[in-house]
Amino acid sequence: MSQGQIKLSRRNFLFALGAGGAAGAAAIAAKTVPQAQPQADPSGEGKKKTRGYQASEHVRNYYRTAKV
Repeated sequence: MSQGQIKLSRRNFLFALGAGGAAGAAAIAAKTVPQAQPQADPSGEGKKKTRGYQASEHVRNYYRTAKV
């Protein structure tokens, strides 16, 4: 019966060792990765203005070559 107890404690030890290593690695990774702080532009001038869909020469060339 002591054999069962030894295997069980060895199994628990290895499980705790693996879980502790993973937790330690996660803590180090969380500490070293800088957190990005979004900066809001209150005036709204920083946004890229687009004019929508543009049927340019390369788009027309693609449509021409993709015809079935």
